[in-house]
Amino acid sequence: MTISLSKGQRIDLTKMNPGLKNAILGLGWDTNKYAGGQEFDLDASAFLLHENGKANGIEDFVFYNNLNAYGGAVVHTGDNRDGEGEGDDEQIKLDFSKIPAHIHRIGITVTIHDAAARMQNFGQVSNAFVRLVDEATGAEILRYDLGEDFSVETAIVFCELYRNGGEWKFQAVGSGFSGGLSALANNYGLDAK
Repeated sequence: MTISLSKGQRIDLTKMNPGLKNAILGLGWDTNKYAGGQEFDLDASAFLLHENGKANGIEDFVFYNNLNAYGGAVVHTGDNRDGEGEGDDEQIKLDFSKIPAHIHRIGITVTIHDAAARMQNFGQVSNAFVRLVDEATGAEILRYDLGEDFSVETAIVFCELYRNGGEWKFQAVGSGFSGGLSALANNYGLDAK
């Protein structure tokens, strides 16, 4: 049975799902087509954060040009450039047993590629969601539908996973940024230039 979360809610992920080792984070969205508009290219990313809440370098940033971190601990399955079709548009896989002890939090984000040049923002995106699936069983454990609360933002933190003692928790975030990937990277301690 899927647990549906609201913005700000947290859930004990591994405590409620003993034995959860491999998870798939499925991210999806629809774009509003409008006359004269260009195609949308939304990109999912994962920021692997240390105790100070920051990523230390490219090795802590998983995205379409760096698909794998820490020997398969976090893996991006590839860039979907058009978001067409039903279901997940992009996926990020987690192997909790491989995530190094110095990684305390993982921020899962989505940005609009070339948003400023294309004059695009999340006000033109609908039905955005993130869901977490147990890779071993295929069972959807939780889902967070972001709603339509965005206008000028070009980057959104969908959710964060974080350690609490020996357990992993999931938090539905839904926090938007203007300035796209660069602003998001700066928030997490990286220089996106």
